[in-house]
Amino acid sequence: MAIETTTLGGGCFWCLEAVYDQLKGVQAVESGYAGGHVENPSYKAVCTGTTGHAEVVQVEFDNDVITFQDILNVFFTIHDPTTLNRQGNDIGTQYRSAIFYHSDEQKQIAEETIKALNEDGPWSDPIVTEVVPVENYFPAEDYHQEYFENNPNQGYCRVVIAPKVAKFRQKYLAQLKA
Repeated sequence: MAIETTTLGGGCFWCLEAVYDQLKGVQAVESGYAGGHVENPSYKAVCTGTTGHAEVVQVEFDNDVITFQDILNVFFTIHDPTTLNRQGNDIGTQYRSAIFYHSDEQKQIAEETIKALNEDGPWSDPIVTEVVPVENYFPAEDYHQEYFENNPNQGYCRVVIAPKVAKFRQKYLAQLKA
């Protein structure tokens, strides 16, 4: 097993976690905060946009089963990487599109993927996803972990997350855990 970790920001961490939890080869997904300047920030503080953190998921995966490129392909399918500091109605720097890489290889793959998508991707606007080293990562509070799984009938989960998960499942059916 070749276990690797990456940290991704693409809007609300609940959405990303709900998707990555379902992929073959993904060992663990943790919602958290990265890229800010405050030690161990709270959700309330991150939501103000003043801590500099993005809502992220830290994804631990078996590179023998699912590659970092596969992880990125899903990432660029499940959020809009062309909107600066925004995903739908979620607005602020905490919702920015970001790849917090853990190795030089991840950085290179991320940059090459963005370049290719900008040249031949589905968007007419350029990708604004930042590619930066992971720093100041902190796990989110316990009640944010597995949020969609634990709260499927909550309004945000039904209206925002469930449709994203359904779209993802349809496109990546062959890569889903049994």
